[in-house]
Amino acid sequence: MKLALIFLLSSIGGVLSGEHLHSFIAGFGIAAVSVGTAYWLAFRSTRYPQLAVLLLLLGMVAKLAVTVVGVMWGLKADVINSPFVFSLSYLFFLIVVSYGYFKLREFQMAMVEKRAVVLESQTVEPPKQGKESKPAMTSQAA
Repeated sequence: MKLALIFLLSSIGGVLSGEHLHSFIAGFGIAAVSVGTAYWLAFRSTRYPQLAVLLLLLGMVAKLAVTVVGVMWGLKADVINSPFVFSLSYLFFLIVVSYGYFKLREFQMAMVEKRAVVLESQTVEPPKQGKESKPAMTSQAA
């Protein structure tokens, strides 16, 4: 349901900004690349937990840098005709793409947990070696 609503809203936005479609598409592209870059940098796995804050800050700076470079490129190449349509498109797709990446991360973490449970349930202990594995002999005679 949520996915259908997102597609409906983005389609309506694209139709309504028909005269400024380049600005709409530029907003989508820049938002997707900037959020993807920030996500890729911020959620890297590292052996050192102290680097988590550094990676988050690096992701934020990379997102800002990609956004600034994308807007400068869009203005220089005259792709962004309407700053208003671009800013609304950028804001909308920034939220949508962030939601999508976090849902992807949630799905990936659930799959890792499910795989760990399956692997844990499939572990079999090897038989013990030595005297305990042989049947005990008794000296009782009947």
